[in-house]
Amino acid sequence: MANQVRSIHAEGQARVHVGNSYYGSSDFLPTADDAAFDSHAEEHNARCHRDTRTELLRQIRDWADNPHGKTIFWLNGMAGTGKSTISRTVAKSFADDGILGASFFFKRGKGNRGKATLFFPSIASQLVRKLPALEAFVREAINNNPDVARKALRDQFKKLILQPLDRIHHAIAVIVVDALDECDGDNDVKVIISLLSQAKELRSPGLRIFITSRPELPIRLGFKNVTGKYQDLALHQIPEPIVEHDISAFLRHELARIRDDYNHQALEGIELLPDWPGEYVIRTLTQMAVPLFILAATVCRFIEDPAWSDPADQLEKVLQYQMKAYDSELGKLDATYLPVLKQIIIGHTNPQKLLAAFRDVVGPIVLLAQPLSVLSLAQHLNFSTKSIYGRLNSLHSPLSIPPRIDFPVRLFHLSFRDFLVDPTKRAAEFWIDETKYHKILADRCIQLLHQHLMRDICGLQVPGKLRSEIDQRTIDAVLPPETQYACQYWVHHLKEGKSTVQDGGPVHSFLTSHLLHWLEALSLLGRISESISMVDDLLTFLHPTSATEVSAFLCDLKRFILNSQSIIDIAPLQIYASALVFSPARSITRGIFMQEERKWITSGPIVEDSWNACRQTLEGHSDSVYSVAFSPDSKWIASGSEDCTIKTWDLETGSCRQTLEGHSSSVCSVASSLNSTLIAFQSDNANAPHYEHYGISSDNRWMLQPAPGVDTDCKAVRRR
Repeated sequence: MANQVRSIHAEGQARVHVGNSYYGSSDFLPTADDAAFDSHAEEHNARCHRDTRTELLRQIRDWADNPHGKTIFWLNGMAGTGKSTISRTVAKSFADDGILGASFFFKRGKGNRGKATLFFPSIASQLVRKLPALEAFVREAINNNPDVARKALRDQFKKLILQPLDRIHHAIAVIVVDALDECDGDNDVKVIISLLSQAKELRSPGLRIFITSRPELPIRLGFKNVTGKYQDLALHQIPEPIVEHDISAFLRHELARIRDDYNHQALEGIELLPDWPGEYVIRTLTQMAVPLFILAATVCRFIEDPAWSDPADQLEKVLQYQMKAYDSELGKLDATYLPVLKQIIIGHTNPQKLLAAFRDVVGPIVLLAQPLSVLSLAQHLNFSTKSIYGRLNSLHSPLSIPPRIDFPVRLFHLSFRDFLVDPTKRAAEFWIDETKYHKILADRCIQLLHQHLMRDICGLQVPGKLRSEIDQRTIDAVLPPETQYACQYWVHHLKEGKSTVQDGGPVHSFLTSHLLHWLEALSLLGRISESISMVDDLLTFLHPTSATEVSAFLCDLKRFILNSQSIIDIAPLQIYASALVFSPARSITRGIFMQEERKWITSGPIVEDSWNACRQTLEGHSDSVYSVAFSPDSKWIASGSEDCTIKTWDLETGSCRQTLEGHSSSVCSVASSLNSTLIAFQSDNANAPHYEHYGISSDNRWMLQPAPGVDTDCKAVRRR
């Protein structure tokens, strides 16, 4: 077994070379696009008006300036209360004062901004630019482990942020993390909170972390484990008079600006009056909006909408709904969005046709897992760009519609989506049937993949060409945004559309035609590991009586991917070489795609007839593996090695979840508690006549340590 592990490690060294080439650019860490507060994507988003949030902003500044204050400030609030606007404001303020270390604005569905994958590398990259003394230590961490940015979150944080910061003194920096609730993966969210709380252990006390989120359960649970170590404030618990004052000040400023802008270009005699809209209207609008800033902002965008060029008339449409602004937030959404939507059909002789057109364009837009441009939407929905722009032209208040067709169309706020798909509004004229439009999106994704995918789509020709050596522009040229989207999300839309998979159906037909082309594309996009969970999802969609053939195919396909995932991830074209020729002779996947095997392989390897008991090889230890243990819930496996580490592995994807370090000798034995929350392991300490017995919780927060001289019973407990 030791020889096998060392052989795997030797293969891993080749990967280190890949990693070095990947990080060899001027920005030596991979980062999430547009995640920083001052990115182009965030450039035009709102910041607090100078007369609003004054007391709250003062509290945040006092917290940041207090050398004895808590490390974390958690600002939470319900949707629409203005958390991101506050985040942008404080980030800009800290940047102006030279103390902003880094910022990360999560955004669900926006590539890596919606995932935890590049969160810590992005933060580390910005910290290096802010604190140049960090660079040598971060580079050292990368040189020691070139693939560190792809490791478990704990490893990323420890190696790229915590340890480098602990080696410099007098570091003063604030990290701003916005919308943590929009990070996919509840477990990742809890891990991020746990790890960031460890910043309090730094010798230099100058690091502060400002976090905003909705008070959702995973985040509350995450903060529950760091009770007493953070400062928090709930926006929706701020006294109503203060919120009312701030929303009133915002409306007063915005409506005055709208009035002045309109009067500058209006013909003589139709200008708005100097005191428009008047104190009564401002009070009415304020009461309609409290406590949701997003509603006040949406109303202002609606009144200013250039498609109508009549602020007074637009304002009247809003005021008609003031009696419908009930105390519930649902009523407030009605009063905000219905005036926007009603103007689509008012005065038209065939409103049903307009409503159908609205649903066919806006339905997919609000359900997309990631925003697409008008150009990509046209390809995806099979509409012309002009028709899409025409249908969006009166929706500038709930949607951010860019002036260029290759820029993504975004929702200003998720409340618009919530309003449209609310199941209680099933009988309403603007209601969007989620299931129906997810099915439409799934069908269009599969059609696009049929049309665009092909073997060696980048024209690499050389099977050994590494993915890290392929220019991103080459990939983007052959895989445009709508095709990249289809590759990643077609299974997601099948799932949300409650579709079934059956023999000879569209899914079966697509996989038997383009499976290898799809896996090649996922590899080019760096998403091959996601194919495993997608296949698992497909297995849950099987038709109960007519999916025998496709069921066997999918089961075989999962084994095929698990067996070849690591090499496909490194070199995409190995899907047609190593992946096929090293599969069992009677593999269903190999049989279907036998014609794809490389013709120059005249004498293939001797392989088994069928898949054996080995489902996957887990790679990562640098020495012999002495012990392994499954968690009782079968979600992860722990391994103890002669390299003095314990690793836990995700059994679904085979990825390393975390590495536990600190032993001075090999780990001889590991075991899991019955509830899968504790790992017990035994280390062979050459300097003592007994074994050390430890237990570490899966969140890496507790360690059980024996009292001196005791070799079997754990007597002492300490916080790690």
